[in-house]
Amino acid sequence: MTFSPNYISQFDPPLPPWETLPTMYDLPSDNPEEPGLPDDFHFLQPLLLYLTFQPTNWNPELVYSAADLNLYYTIEHPLWYKRPDWFGVVGVQKLYKGQDLRLSYVTWQEPANPFVIVELLSPGTEDEDLGIKKSQEDKPPSKWEVYEQILRIPYYIVFSRYTNELQAFHLVGGHYEPMNLTQGRILMPELGLSLGLWQGEFRDINRLWLRWFTLEGEIIPAPTEEAVAASERAMIAEQEAREAKQEARDAKQETEQAKRKAEQLAERLRQLGVNPDEIA
Repeated sequence: MTFSPNYISQFDPPLPPWETLPTMYDLPSDNPEEPGLPDDFHFLQPLLLYLTFQPTNWNPELVYSAADLNLYYTIEHPLWYKRPDWFGVVGVQKLYKGQDLRLSYVTWQEPANPFVIVELLSPGTEDEDLGIKKSQEDKPPSKWEVYEQILRIPYYIVFSRYTNELQAFHLVGGHYEPMNLTQGRILMPELGLSLGLWQGEFRDINRLWLRWFTLEGEIIPAPTEEAVAASERAMIAEQEAREAKQEARDAKQETEQAKRKAEQLAERLRQLGVNPDEIA
């Protein structure tokens, strides 16, 4: 009996979902109706989070973060997405499949969902970001609903630069519960990190910034800050070395002066008929 190719293909195993569902190459990575970033803060603040997101108990090669990147969240509606101001993921390579820079973050094509998301409040998005505005029927769900109910993001952080108010929510039993700050910081022991407010200068702008700390409260420096700190440490070490050399020279001079004075005193005693070696 002869089988046609089509008939034989019926016995082939089905392709896995990630082979048939749209990937980041198939889905749009921008929205012409939402061009650009709203302001400088929405560029600089995520950049600071990006530069300092360094979980202490994860392999750096399996840590990924992004700012203003499309986050596709449901295969039921593959064109629906949210665009967090910043999000961080652990257990994921920096490159898509270890090969390419990401165009978007497509959750059904990735090994893990984001672990923490930060939204920077704007007057036009505040109600959605805080879960006050509910989605309409047959319309995409709100950010709050996506992060809490669909992606189940463990930590959701909201910060307003207008009021300097920092709000944090932790997923507990399938729902977000407000978190209390510990010494002004949000503790995330799973990452070995904490997140808090810091008054300081970043990119030559001094203001209150949201940034990463260790669990103990030590600032995690950005690369430029680390370079400056290393330069300062080198300058201090060089100054200390110069001071140590000067102290050694001074001590040597004092020793030589004391020796000369002792010799002069011994000579004077001999002139007076006194043997200095016999003096107790």
